Amino acid sequence: MTSQHHQHGNAHGNAHGNGNGHRHGHGHGHVPAADFDWDALAAHLEHEADLRAAAVTEAARWLSDLYDQGLQGPEGTGGVRRVLDVGSGPGVIAGLLAEAFPAAEVVAVDQSAALLERARTRSGARLGTQQADLPAEFDKLGEADLVWSGNAIHHLGDQQAALTSLAGVLRPGGLLAVAERGLPARYLPRDFGLGRPGFQSRLDAAHEDGFSTMRAELPGSTEEVEDWPAMLERAGLTPSGTRTFLVDRPAPLDRRTREYLRTQLGRLHDQLADSLPPEDRSTLEALLDEEAPTGILHRPDAFYLSAMTVHTARKS
Repeated sequence: MTSQHHQHGNAHGNAHGNGNGHRHGHGHGHVPAADFDWDALAAHLEHEADLRAAAVTEAARWLSDLYDQGLQGPEGTGGVRRVLDVGSGPGVIAGLLAEAFPAAEVVAVDQSAALLERARTRSGARLGTQQADLPAEFDKLGEADLVWSGNAIHHLGDQQAALTSLAGVLRPGGLLAVAERGLPARYLPRDFGLGRPGFQSRLDAAHEDGFSTMRAELPGSTEEVEDWPAMLERAGLTPSGTRTFLVDRPAPLDRRTREYLRTQLGRLHDQLADSLPPEDRSTLEALLDEEAPTGILHRPDAFYLSAMTVHTARKS
């Protein structure tokens, strides 16, 4: 299970891997892990995580306060000693968690050796790594005071079983933080002068259909009403709060963020072009044009706005 906390609805073109080398393109094929360009994926995941860095740092401060509020008795006096980022990808978020919890051992957990090597190179000695094929190797994670999983649980067929397994690694008083859903990213006005207004909303609808297809094709896929606090409670935990953190990059965008958006739009084109009406497909292709002023690389009205929702629960 590979993640880097991608926002579902935000193109989700990250090609997350599951334990079987599944390339997650929301409704499109399976690519063997050995054939995948992990370096290109890592750079893309790192950029997206960098965009979310301020929101993740704010979320980590909230989690630290939540943990402290739950301390009871002498067993709690040591604070957060071990943090797991499950489905870490190249470890950007794990690195931010290491900064937020400097006294803790922070471990990036992922199935991809290539992405974990990237995490080690990026973060050095301040970050541990652990390769694990999830969900088969949940039992190898070891105990933790805080488990973070960002947009990774939905890559597993049985989401409830995954949450129950993660709850099982928590020490008493520990927190499980699950970043799932939130709001789709927006990066253009409703009417931006190309095609019919409401283009992004129609892309979101097509993407949701692809997401449902992806979920249905996962090994052991189990239908679940995605009430995350209720699911955390069924995992044996006590819900301790949900918060949403904003990612806001106003226009005009810097070049690197524009390049990130172009990559996202390119992945959407790969995934959805055949299912889009001709007018929307033409609009998407115009946005991908690297030279035209209508392209996302040059538009003065391009921005980046999304929201990351974090659900938390505590082990008694």
